[in-house]
Amino acid sequence: MSQTLLTEAAALSWVDWVVTVTALIYVVLAARENAWCWFWGIISCSLWAYASFAFYDLYLDALLQLFYVVMAIVGLYQWKYGGQAGEGVPISRLSARQHLYILAGGTAAALLFGYFFDEYTPAAATYWDAFTTVFSVIATLILVRKILDNWAYWIVVDLIYVGLYFSRGAYLFALVMVVYVVIASFALVGWMRQAQV
Repeated sequence: MSQTLLTEAAALSWVDWVVTVTALIYVVLAARENAWCWFWGIISCSLWAYASFAFYDLYLDALLQLFYVVMAIVGLYQWKYGGQAGEGVPISRLSARQHLYILAGGTAAALLFGYFFDEYTPAAATYWDAFTTVFSVIATLILVRKILDNWAYWIVVDLIYVGLYFSRGAYLFALVMVVYVVIASFALVGWMRQAQV
């Protein structure tokens, strides 16, 4: 089994490898609350969109990566100049009610997208892809606003992504998601200490 994984990993394209490196740079900088994470996110997500569409037939994931490119531009601005007096947005939290709305709305949207892509496209793993896509959009929107809870959402989403990418043969992307889970866990604790919440 491990020999097969090594052989398949060696056969991956340069795109997979560049995405892997730039994605890891992005998440490490985001965990450290460094605004330049967004620059690396633009590079990583642009190439990831191409790979998801061209190599792995994950159409929703490809669209998600393009969304990330746009949000990276917004995130860079917010983290550098948003907030009061243009000093960047501070770390904040969601209420229990906001979490409930996110979970209910996100689940409904994921089921709708999953059904549509399952019925009308040749896309693979449509419900997995829809769930991870919808909740990744939500997590990104709250990350851009520097809401601490984004890291909890990322931990769950990235764990699901590990299985999704592995099932499609995207082994480096699956490995990146494992590393993301670890980094997101540390980021959650670190942001909680910094925000004292």
